[in-house]
Amino acid sequence: MFDYTATYTDQYQITMSQVYFQKGLGDETAIFDYFFRKLPFDNGYAVFAGLEDLLEAIENLHFDEKDLEFLEKEGIDQEFLDYLEDFRFTGNIYASREGDVMFPNRPVVSVEASIIEAQLLETLVLNTLNYQSLIATKASRMRLSAGDRQLVDFGLRRAPGLGGYSASRAAVIGGFDATSNVRSGRDYNMPISGTMAHSFVQRYDEEIESFRDFADIRPHDCVLLVDTYDTLKSGVPNAIAVAKEMEERGDKLKGIRLDSGDLAWLAKESRRMLDEAGLEYVKIAASNQIDEHVIKSLLDQNAPIDLFGVGTSLVTGRPDSALDGVYKLSYANDEPRLKLSETVSKINLPGKKQVYRLFNEDGSFYGGEVVALDGESDIDMMYHSTDPKKFRHLSEFQKEPLLKKVVEDGERLTEPRSVQEIAEFSRKQLSRLPVEFKRFENPHIYKIGLSAKLKDQRDSLVEHHKSKV
Repeated sequence: MFDYTATYTDQYQITMSQVYFQKGLGDETAIFDYFFRKLPFDNGYAVFAGLEDLLEAIENLHFDEKDLEFLEKEGIDQEFLDYLEDFRFTGNIYASREGDVMFPNRPVVSVEASIIEAQLLETLVLNTLNYQSLIATKASRMRLSAGDRQLVDFGLRRAPGLGGYSASRAAVIGGFDATSNVRSGRDYNMPISGTMAHSFVQRYDEEIESFRDFADIRPHDCVLLVDTYDTLKSGVPNAIAVAKEMEERGDKLKGIRLDSGDLAWLAKESRRMLDEAGLEYVKIAASNQIDEHVIKSLLDQNAPIDLFGVGTSLVTGRPDSALDGVYKLSYANDEPRLKLSETVSKINLPGKKQVYRLFNEDGSFYGGEVVALDGESDIDMMYHSTDPKKFRHLSEFQKEPLLKKVVEDGERLTEPRSVQEIAEFSRKQLSRLPVEFKRFENPHIYKIGLSAKLKDQRDSLVEHHKSKV
């Protein structure tokens, strides 16, 4: 994992914290909520990813000697530098479980700590959770399109810098089987996968000789790239010839890869040629600007593709590029806090809160959640966050609290989970979400409502602040 220090932040986090410190407000308890306002890709859900990485970073977060020297040059007061030298996070964190489905305008993570500690986490929280959740959601959409076909992350070369490192992790959480990213595979104990480049084939005077050398050195994991020159006249025939030579040695060609052209037609023709040669076991992989829509189109055309290698569209989160997650103050100086906005939906929810998922009697997801004040019980109604005329009785539903305490007084309460464990949990949660929320066109809108007490508290604070304007 990337070695974070506490200067992995925005400058204004440090300057605001300096003011709190020098004005004697540094020990004041504050609560910040992480949530997002809009689902990416016009999707019906998002996948929560990045929590384990975030908790590991927070566990070791500090200002090292180089950080302090730099901040001193930037004019930070020496007394505050002394405070930062001993900085550690000692607060509490409440979070949804990583891999779960999540929806707009309700807390996903809440940080409860001294206002300086909570403030200094903001950028790290947003940077980690926004990107990984975006990529996990994109990967999840591709998994829905691909069915049981294999998906491999090929995106490192197109990723935004070091983002490719965490993108590979998020891709597996979202449903991918493996990554080409060796470093991520090593650090997160994930399967790695890859084939060969066109340059390898070009290095040889004869295409078939490149195939032979590769098969000689990699007989256990041999996938041949067949479109460097002519896929059907050269690449596939040469791959068949090498596959037959491998059989004579007691080995088997694992697959061929198509990286250009009409992938549906080429896959069908390649499959026909391989089958006629008695090579039914040889798999067909496809790459080249793949996304969930291309996958769906190819499979709708009955393209016999067994594996999709996905790069740019995955790691850039195309076309959305970013999840609009925010980190908003909801409690400080022993009082609930909110930010006013002309747009009602942008007024944050004040106070310490809990989120309850609603289940039907058979245990299936109803398709809604209610946000309540912490400690509320017997919540029998939920109200629309912006339309007071809309409400829902809740007596028929089972309720499950989603925000669990994962850090207490700076110490983790949960054992780290592997990427595979998180991915399996995510798969199970997504299977419980009704299909209407998972379709790509006009998905159902998941309901997020407010308890009566939370709604009243928010409305009262809105009126209080408006009266001062």
